[in-house]
Amino acid sequence: MTVCTQSSFEFPVANRRRVQASFTGGEVSSDGGLLLVRQADRHLKLTATLAKRLSDPRDPAKITHPLVTLLRQRIYGLCQGYEDLNDHDRLRTDVALQTAVEQDEDLASASTLCRWENEASRQAAWTVHAWWVEQFIASHATPPTELVLDLDATDDPLHGQQEGAFFHGYYGQYCFLPLYVFCGERLLVAYLRPSNIDVARHAWAIVSLLVKRLRQAWPAVKIIVRGDSGFCRWRLLRWCDRHDVHYLIGLAKNDRLLALAEPLIAQAAAQYEQSQQKQRVFGEVEYAAHTWDRVRRVIVKAEHTDKGRNPRFVVTNLGGAAQALYDEGYCARGEMENRIKEQQLGLFADRTSCHDWWANQWRLLLSSLAYTLMETLRRIGLAGTELARAQCGTIRLKLLKIGTVLVRNTRRVRFLLAAGYPYPELFATVVARFASG
Repeated sequence: MTVCTQSSFEFPVANRRRVQASFTGGEVSSDGGLLLVRQADRHLKLTATLAKRLSDPRDPAKITHPLVTLLRQRIYGLCQGYEDLNDHDRLRTDVALQTAVEQDEDLASASTLCRWENEASRQAAWTVHAWWVEQFIASHATPPTELVLDLDATDDPLHGQQEGAFFHGYYGQYCFLPLYVFCGERLLVAYLRPSNIDVARHAWAIVSLLVKRLRQAWPAVKIIVRGDSGFCRWRLLRWCDRHDVHYLIGLAKNDRLLALAEPLIAQAAAQYEQSQQKQRVFGEVEYAAHTWDRVRRVIVKAEHTDKGRNPRFVVTNLGGAAQALYDEGYCARGEMENRIKEQQLGLFADRTSCHDWWANQWRLLLSSLAYTLMETLRRIGLAGTELARAQCGTIRLKLLKIGTVLVRNTRRVRFLLAAGYPYPELFATVVARFASG
């Protein structure tokens, strides 16, 4: 049966003119901002370095698409908002993407990318994490005086029969439970885990590896580990105490803690009864769970609102006023949750739909590498601008999704960006900053 595809369209008259549309515009792309993604990549040497360090089991005599182009094609695509491999069956012919990847012919098909992802291994994951830490260290011109390592886990919903899929009672669904570690907005760890484990599983080992490498580079740096109550485990606390690492970690309330904090809780309640306004009273108690090796300092926030008592507890080995440690120290960890949302909502870190475990870990890493490029755009290219605090989705919309006509010949490629683009000065600023770097 003959299938006819409509190629031209008629729309209502505008100002007495006929309005027509057709897919005959030639080499046109909606991704003119890929040039900026490429600049961020060149600044970090991300794909070039990883391509040299990652193993490629393919027969060199039969390779059409080098490893570096596969990395760029997949990571740049995620930056531009293309989450599915199927998208690349069309994108592979996009001259903008071809230019950014530094190829003149069709890029890899979806099936080629799929085979490549399914060749992922534990060693590939280790290589990427090692590069993250080394790049983080190299980015500091002078040794930092203090580093805060934020730990958090999140749910990664599953909808198939992936390896390592388990039902999680708290989240009420089948999911993975990836662990992230950030230092500020800089990503250091994106570690995929099954969900049938304690949320703090392997956190101690990862912190140990990070601290040892960071101290190797900066022996005098002060390191603070920060996390919610899911990471309050004796092994992590004891290791930190023994290795001069500080911590601010949430502590789940229990009857013993509530009894110790009762004077503060009662004080907050009495103040609320007098003022009918939310009250917060800060203090501290000494507490040791049965499994702990010793008594530790616990910050108490006794809050009382129109909904009643709402006490919170944080265990720490830091000195200083209780309220400052809670408000300025512990609560700042909430910013990390925004970074995880950027990963999942803006860069598709939860697109772990492969069957094999290591392929899904590799997809998480590809998304995380895309985040690294976007964070570099924000930290260097957009510092001090209106998008200095923008999330990845906003940066993509305002800076990367630019309509462009492409003209390519043997001597050059011209990106004729849309004249109506509303942020040309911002675009010029980013170009200038990476050119000078």
